[in-house]
Amino acid sequence: MTTLIILIGLAVYVVLYFTYGKKLERDVVVATDTNEAPSSRLYDGVDYIPARKEVLFGHHFSSIAGAAPIIGPALAMAWGWLPGLLWVWFGNVFIGAVHDYLALIASVRYDGRSIQFVASDLMGKRTGTAFYWLVFFLLVLVVAAFGAVLGGMFVKTPAIASAYIWSIGAALILGVLMYRVKMNFTAATLIGIVMLVASIILGVEFPIAATYETWMYVMFFYIIIAASIPVNVLLQPRDYLNSFLLYAGLILGLAAAVFAFRGFEVPAYSAFAPVVAGGKATPFWPAIPLIIACGSLSGFHSLVASGTTSKQLAKESDALFIGYGSMFTEGFLSTLIICAIGGFGYTALQNAAAAANQPLALTAGNWGEMYTKVTTAFKLVPANMVVQSYADMVGASFLSFIPVLLVKVIAGLWLSAFALTTLDTTNRLARYCLVEMCEPFRTSAEGLYKAITFRWTASLLPAGLGIYLAWSKNFTIVWPAFGAANQLIASLALMTGAAYVAKRLKSKFAVMATIPAMLLWVTVTAAIIWFMYVVMPDNIAKNPGQGWTVQIIMGVMLVLNTIFIWDFLKLRKTE
Repeated sequence: MTTLIILIGLAVYVVLYFTYGKKLERDVVVATDTNEAPSSRLYDGVDYIPARKEVLFGHHFSSIAGAAPIIGPALAMAWGWLPGLLWVWFGNVFIGAVHDYLALIASVRYDGRSIQFVASDLMGKRTGTAFYWLVFFLLVLVVAAFGAVLGGMFVKTPAIASAYIWSIGAALILGVLMYRVKMNFTAATLIGIVMLVASIILGVEFPIAATYETWMYVMFFYIIIAASIPVNVLLQPRDYLNSFLLYAGLILGLAAAVFAFRGFEVPAYSAFAPVVAGGKATPFWPAIPLIIACGSLSGFHSLVASGTTSKQLAKESDALFIGYGSMFTEGFLSTLIICAIGGFGYTALQNAAAAANQPLALTAGNWGEMYTKVTTAFKLVPANMVVQSYADMVGASFLSFIPVLLVKVIAGLWLSAFALTTLDTTNRLARYCLVEMCEPFRTSAEGLYKAITFRWTASLLPAGLGIYLAWSKNFTIVWPAFGAANQLIASLALMTGAAYVAKRLKSKFAVMATIPAMLLWVTVTAAIIWFMYVVMPDNIAKNPGQGWTVQIIMGVMLVLNTIFIWDFLKLRKTE
């Protein structure tokens, strides 16, 4: 079964990239390299810097992937393996890839400005303001969710934390070689790969053990610094280096899944409403977008595409490979994770229970009921469940000669590298967001404007709020809240893309974006209401500070969401 699912997934993504994707490029946005890209025309040496296609793909993919396409499918296995897989595949094809590509192209043609700015220009100032605040809330929740994932992983496996710290040093050296010394690109790449391998080995040999709270402090200061320095010092070389970690993980996992020849231990379907979010029975509809985000579709992608990526795109013809191709690659990553847990997740649970001298007697019939409870009790989900299942899958194939600990560190570094990449990219995006939100103060209160938009202070607020929410370790609340904001932004960004195609490009294909955007909007809005009224009351009672912070954010998002959809529908009526 692992072999069959992987091969079908590969076929779907390859065929649709060269058919549906090329049609979007050729007939809908009419991409052309005669338009000088903002990265060259507005070059500033900090944010607007042209990047090679291969380097930018590494940055873009590492930023959009984060932990979400890995963690989401792991949580969704409570429904069985089939519901999550279908959500990933259909979301990729009809929403995710179209959403990412349109956001990137629209931003490039708006001088690298954000998708919020595009919405404001197309639908009015009020719409743009609502969108800006929704985006800011999402960025805070991204920091919270990914910070919680990393904190738990670093405590569980100190070697992963150590390996990532060494890899940051390797990225800084690679940046010097590429941009200061201007070494031959291929030679610099080879040196970078050697340093990445050395980082993994050093991480295994010299693990760094620390408490969860210590890692929260480290992340707080790290993401402020990483988000404020020029992109070619750390962000570009680090993400380019991480892309090779991605390729290694994908190739290793692909080979293992194809040649393991393993049937799925996990049932295709378990129950419509198993316990997933906040200890409550969680219905597949409308709650699935709260659980599986980036692996299927993600509003955060539009923020990266129209934030850092559009300012580094060298030419429009690179956009399909980077924007559309990255989303398909992420979908394949989620497919791989589903195969790993589907084939080896039950064994991973049994082994963890046996190690704790608490043998399990799970069956397919009670899988949905017990999955979340058992994985939480043995601290095997979400990140550690993925690491263990992935290692077991590799061990069951012809690659079994690779030491188990080394595979676990590779898988953990794979996950943590994407999560930390997303964290500091998020802070950089939050800085961009604050600058654009504060634009009205540029003339009326120049001193205040300069103080707030200074790149070091602008990175401080989202970092502080996000780490505060992550501090409580209440992952089953933080993750769905992040998913809600993320998927809501996806529907709004796709509506903005549809408005751009219809209003600026005068294309008849706008409906291809409008219909899935509206269906997603209905689903996510219903999911947020369910989350606020079913899940949050108990959490507020147990943890008032974090609980009310999340609840207020969700409530404000619903109000802003209503304003946006009203303005969008008015725009459609006038066309």
